[in-house]
Amino acid sequence: MTLRALPSAAMGVRPGLQSSVSARALDTWNPDIRQASDSEDNTISILDVIGADYWGEGVTAKRIAAALRAIGNKDVVVNINSPGGNYFEGLAIYNTLREHKGKVTVKILGVAASAASVIAMAGDEIQIARAGFLMIHNAWVVASGDRHQLREVAEFLEPFDSAAVDIYVARSGMDSAEIAKMLDRETWIGGAEAVEKGFADTLLSSDEVAETPENSANGKSVVAAHRVDNLLAQLNMSRSERRELIQALKGGKQDAALTSKQNAAVLSGVEDLLSTIQSLKTSA
Repeated sequence: MTLRALPSAAMGVRPGLQSSVSARALDTWNPDIRQASDSEDNTISILDVIGADYWGEGVTAKRIAAALRAIGNKDVVVNINSPGGNYFEGLAIYNTLREHKGKVTVKILGVAASAASVIAMAGDEIQIARAGFLMIHNAWVVASGDRHQLREVAEFLEPFDSAAVDIYVARSGMDSAEIAKMLDRETWIGGAEAVEKGFADTLLSSDEVAETPENSANGKSVVAAHRVDNLLAQLNMSRSERRELIQALKGGKQDAALTSKQNAAVLSGVEDLLSTIQSLKTSA
């Protein structure tokens, strides 16, 4: 498969509209999954939520473009283990990888869900772990307003879903109507099935995937924080308010700077808040 065979993705972002990670994708994602060997200088790692999060972290098109410029026109390997995130940012990253002059080899180490699955389709060659998953669904956003505003949002999203169908069809060769149905019902595709259906070319060797349990407390904290962020967004709390609240729980520090005891305390606080928010939603 060549880059020229891949369709470009329609772009455009509606002001005030936030694309979010699905709860199931977050629950399935294991942030401890990494590549087993040290990265080569032509490797790009997508091992986080897509799009800048409340701490300014996450995988962005700007970061991927900078990495590709540093690599030059050489072949590139893209390792993916991501629950997805900002769908529009994912399309931008897909376009950036699609336009790279060298061969793009995508390795799905764990999960490539939602926006991350679109990014994965930019590979000339796609390898997926036998225990890995692709998850495809329609663009997922958090929105509020009356019926007229929500209808406008739905109409705005239709071209993005159509673009996703075109991308998956170009990769798999499946019928577009069947792909659209798969997006409508949110479909999880295991490693062997991904190869069988044409979403991937081969299964990834098991010795290329490793799990780093020493980072498990940090990983659980990250997942819990994103779950809280999603729930707060559904309660119509602004992005800046959510960021301030979660940073307060974390003591204003970044995960990388936390000790194991601090990570455990952060995780406990975030999980307590998560339980409280879920109770509020249930009683509402």
